[in-house]
Amino acid sequence: MQWLVRRYLEGFGPATVQDIAQFSTIYRPPVRAAVTALADSLERFEGPDGAELFDVPGGLFPREDSPAPPRLMAMWDSVLLAYADRGRIIPADYRKLVMRSNGDVLPTLLVDGHVAGVWRPVEGGIEATAFKKLSKVDWGGLEREARALVKFLAEREPTVYRRYARWWKGQPGAEVRVI
Repeated sequence: MQWLVRRYLEGFGPATVQDIAQFSTIYRPPVRAAVTALADSLERFEGPDGAELFDVPGGLFPREDSPAPPRLMAMWDSVLLAYADRGRIIPADYRKLVMRSNGDVLPTLLVDGHVAGVWRPVEGGIEATAFKKLSKVDWGGLEREARALVKFLAEREPTVYRRYARWWKGQPGAEVRVI
């Protein structure tokens, strides 16, 4: 269990005991016991809401003014599932649009470190549905991501998400583009 906690923190720290439990699907008491056993080898921080956060020594922190370039996040991407408080990344208004009742998590547009829409591969490129108006700079970053993704997917089935097509019907989109 200690190995699992350390590996989680190496990838997603700083995080709370609840975050580790959520991601690992292990109840909190064994996670808390592992964190307690590792106490001398972990760094502790206070989160913005006063929660106790743990991390590995020397864990990397971006500067607060570091840019977060637009990204196309995969379906079920770990960054969307790694924390108990998903509001850090998924605004509350968008959670039901992205996370389905059966546990599926749609591929998302990440803009300035937050979910701003969903995407799917379609004939001719990537269909991006933004839940809000995006700037030209944001669309430019998403287009660069889409070009790289289309190239990566070139030898693969282009409609891999077709079984989820019903979830795109009725998605509220301030802007929909094939990029």
